[in-house]
Amino acid sequence: MNTSRENPEYAPSSLPPRRARVLAFLAIVVGGVCGGLIGYGFTDLTCTTNCTTLAGGFGVLGAVVGAAGVGIVAILALRAMGEWNARSGSSREG
Repeated sequence: MNTSRENPEYAPSSLPPRRARVLAFLAIVVGGVCGGLIGYGFTDLTCTTNCTTLAGGFGVLGAVVGAAGVGIVAILALRAMGEWNARSGSSREG
């Protein structure tokens, strides 16, 4: 293991593992799809005339809001995970 004692240029990284980042990305995509389906479905159910453009617009809006909400939670979780891994790794070395 390349520790700070062996290499003075070593700095522990708080970057989360690749698998966690991929799972966070997939969660954001799923959140966007679900938000879009909810926005489209709700508008399509409540509209009495042919409102495909309105339903599509609210579907896109729902997708953006859903993806943004899940994205915020994913970023916070990845940051916490990265800091936790960096601190636990440095405490093992010291």
